[in-house]
Amino acid sequence: MDEQGSVERVLAIMAHPDDVDFGSAGTVAQWVKAGISVTYGIVTDGDAGGFDPAIPRSEIPTIRRAEQRTAAAEIGVNNVHFLGYQDGDVTVTQDLRRDISRLIRQVRPQRMLIQSPDRNWDRIPASHPDHLATGEAAIRAIYPDARNPFAHPELLQDEGLQDWVVPEVWLMASPTPNHYVDVTETFPDKMRAIHAHVSQLPAPDQVEDRVRTWLSAAAYEAGLPEGRLVETFQIVNIP
Repeated sequence: MDEQGSVERVLAIMAHPDDVDFGSAGTVAQWVKAGISVTYGIVTDGDAGGFDPAIPRSEIPTIRRAEQRTAAAEIGVNNVHFLGYQDGDVTVTQDLRRDISRLIRQVRPQRMLIQSPDRNWDRIPASHPDHLATGEAAIRAIYPDARNPFAHPELLQDEGLQDWVVPEVWLMASPTPNHYVDVTETFPDKMRAIHAHVSQLPAPDQVEDRVRTWLSAAAYEAGLPEGRLVETFQIVNIP
C-alpha cells in the first residue's frame, strides 16, 4: 500500500492528548494535505498531566480535551473522540478493546496509527505504561477483534457495526523502526499543534529546539542530509 494513493481514511489511537502531536503530527499533516481523512481516538483525557498546581485537578480533563481539539484543527483533523479512561491507569481490558474496535468499525480505516506496545529502552518517556497498554489494546482490536463479527457481539447486534479489516498499521516509538518520513516542510504545522497544549508546556520557548533535536537525530539515522527533519515508524502489514 502506498503512502497516500490507496488510503482514504486513517484512525490514530493514542493514550493521551498531545501524544500524536509530539510523535507524528508532521506526518499526519502530510496525510491531510494529500486529502486523507484522519480521525483521532484518545483513550484518556490526560487528567494526570499538567504542571501548574494552581489549576484545580478537576478542570484538567476539560482543558486537555480542548487543547487536543485545537491541536488537531491546526493540522486539519476535525474528528477527535475521547474514550474517557483514567490517565495513568490504562490496562489492556476487554472494555478498552471493545471501545477501540467500535471506533475501527465506525471509521473503517485503511491505515491505523498507534503507539508501539514494545518498550523502547532508548526512549523510555515514549514508552509510558499508558502508551504500551494503549498500543497493545489497539493491536488486539485491529487483530482479531474488529475483523471478527463474533467478537464484542454487542457492536454488531446492538449498534449495527459491521466487522472491518485494517490492512496496515503504523507504530510510533517502536524500538525497530522501518520507515522514515521527512517532515521538514510540515514541521511548522507540527509545532503549532504542539504549542496548542499550553497546560503541558512550562517552558514553551524551549520546546521547538528540543523537538527539532529529536527529529534531526532521526534524519541522521535515516541517512538524510543535515537540516532535514524526520519522524520514524514501524509499518506492519496485516493480511
